[in-house]
Amino acid sequence: MRGGPVSVVAAPPATRRPEWTRQLTNPVVAVYAALVLVLIVGSVLVGLRGGVLLDQGGIMNILTRSTALGLVAIGQTMVILTGKLDLSVAYVVGLCSLIAAETMAGNDSMVLPAVLLTLACAAGVGLVNGLVVTKLKVNAFIATLGMGLVIRGYLEHNYEGPAGDVPRVFQHLGYDRIGPVPIAALLMVGLAVLAWWFLGRTRPGYHVYAVGGDEEVARFSGIRNDRTVIMVHVLCAVAAGLAGLFLASRLGSGAPWVGTDGGYDLESIAAVVLGGTILAGGRGGVAGTIGGVFILATLDTVFDDLGMNSFFKDVVRGAVLIVAVALYARRRRAAR
Repeated sequence: MRGGPVSVVAAPPATRRPEWTRQLTNPVVAVYAALVLVLIVGSVLVGLRGGVLLDQGGIMNILTRSTALGLVAIGQTMVILTGKLDLSVAYVVGLCSLIAAETMAGNDSMVLPAVLLTLACAAGVGLVNGLVVTKLKVNAFIATLGMGLVIRGYLEHNYEGPAGDVPRVFQHLGYDRIGPVPIAALLMVGLAVLAWWFLGRTRPGYHVYAVGGDEEVARFSGIRNDRTVIMVHVLCAVAAGLAGLFLASRLGSGAPWVGTDGGYDLESIAAVVLGGTILAGGRGGVAGTIGGVFILATLDTVFDDLGMNSFFKDVVRGAVLIVAVALYARRRRAAR
């Protein structure tokens, strides 16, 4: 029996998304595109009030706001890449500002010993965090929150306000600039570049991504997961210690609540998430985090120029964070 003619229906050609839409699936590109949009909208809003957002004073304000948060967020990025969190960083910032200011005591010759002692104390806090998480198997959220409460209790018992005295030579770190760019902001960017190189070009950096991607697979691959988790907690605490040094140089003394008043614990996590790093770990990086830091600093500067109250600031920051995470999730699904 002879069969009839067989009709072949050609499959429709695959639709190819434009290059610019595919580029926007990259979180780093997306966060800096969002930063440009925030700068444009902010400039228009401030301009309608008769001000200028991106004049020399405005640029300095944004960069100064970005410095302390950026330092903390760089360390927080490393912890989050392993699938953990560090909620003690805000208290570490305040503690380190006090250690530095009280050790310096207005004496120029004590600047270097104070810096070394401050960073050593910060590293000690990070070491304890890492050991509690890895050896006692305590969830990182609880472990670092507990450490933060311990530091808070110490601060409340021993301090009622600012203490110590930072010599003028160390205050140059907080106030000197090259043109409109503060020196401290350049140091923060330099640390970000170093962290980017560490995560992307060294074996321990590869281990950070591997542990965050899948701890079991990393273990079977011969990676010492505990060592990696301890390392990132130490690095995160040291980064918070650097932020404490910077803020001490700005204030001229140590301040017990400078970290919590700045909200550097949750703000740093928000900056990391805005930058495209996944809270589950294994994907993201410092480049996106710095973009997230600049977005938050720009928003704060715009809000101050517009004279908005703190409640509205928090509402907008929260909305921006939720929208950013939702868009990242949608782009990942569309890219599959």
